[in-house]
Amino acid sequence: MALWKTLLGLKRPDPDWFTAGPETRLVSDAALEITYLGTAGFILKGKGRTVVLDPYVSRPGPTALLSPLQPDTGLIRDTIPEADDVLVGHAHYDHILDAPDLCRQTGARMIGSRSAIMVGRAAGVPEAQLRATDGREDIASGPWSIRGLPSRHGKVFGRIPFPGDIRKPPAWPPRMTELKHGLVLNWVVDTGSLRIVHIDSADFINEELQGQQADIVCLCAIGRKYRPDYVKDVVALLKPRWIIPCHWDTMMTPLHAEPDLIPTVDLPSLIREIREAGCEPLLVPIMGKLYFPGRGN
Repeated sequence: MALWKTLLGLKRPDPDWFTAGPETRLVSDAALEITYLGTAGFILKGKGRTVVLDPYVSRPGPTALLSPLQPDTGLIRDTIPEADDVLVGHAHYDHILDAPDLCRQTGARMIGSRSAIMVGRAAGVPEAQLRATDGREDIASGPWSIRGLPSRHGKVFGRIPFPGDIRKPPAWPPRMTELKHGLVLNWVVDTGSLRIVHIDSADFINEELQGQQADIVCLCAIGRKYRPDYVKDVVALLKPRWIIPCHWDTMMTPLHAEPDLIPTVDLPSLIREIREAGCEPLLVPIMGKLYFPGRGN
C-alpha cells in the first residue's frame, strides 16, 4: 500500500457491502442504462440520448493535486465516447475538471452555474456549447428534460471546502484552490419514462425538492452525518424506488484500480438507512452498470 494511504488510514470497501454487481439488470428490456463513474459521476443512456453528470475520471493522485490539474484526455475519450449534455452540479475540481474536455471531444453542451461556465470558458469550450442556469427552469435535452434545483454544499470534515463563486475564467489548467463551488445544483433528469434526481453534495434545500418525485436518486455519501435526517428527508420528499449511493471513494485512485473508501463514510450504515426508509439501495462498483425498467414496470 502507498505510504499516503497508510498515513490516512484508507481501506477498501468490503465486497459484501455492494448490493449490485458490475452489471445488474433490473429488467431484460431496459429503458435506461446508468454507469457509475466514481465520485459523483454518472452516465445516463437511453434510446438516442446520453446525459453525463459530474464526469471525473482523470482522478489525479495526492501529489498531482499540488500542481495545476491536467485532465486525462485519452482516458476521458475512452471512458465516455459520446455525450449530448454534460451537467455540472458545482465547480469543485472533482466535479468539473473533465467536463470541458468531454464537451470539446463530443460536442456536448456543458450546463451548470455561472461559475461552472467560467471554467468551461477557461478550458476553451465554444460559447455555443455553454449553457448557464440559475436553476428552476426546464431545459430541453432532445426528448428529455433537465432542471437544476438550487442547493447547498455539504460539509466535509466539518466545513465547506473552497466556498464562493468563480467570477472570471480561472487559469487553465487550474489549481484545485481556484475552483470554488459556486451555485450548487441538484439535477432532475426526466427521460419521459423515468425521473432521476442527482444530489452530488450531502445537503439540500427541502423546499426545492418538494414536488420533485423521483424514481431514482443518486445520493452523495460523504458528509451526510452533518445533515440531520439526510436519507429520511430525501426519501420523504422525493419518494424514490431506488437510491444509488455515490461520492464514497477518495477520488485519488486510478479509475480502473481498486478504490479506497473515504474514512468518514460509513457505507453499511447508509445502506441500512436507505432500506429502513423503504427504498432499494443499489451500491454499485465504479464503472458498474445498472439497467432500469420504465415507469410502471
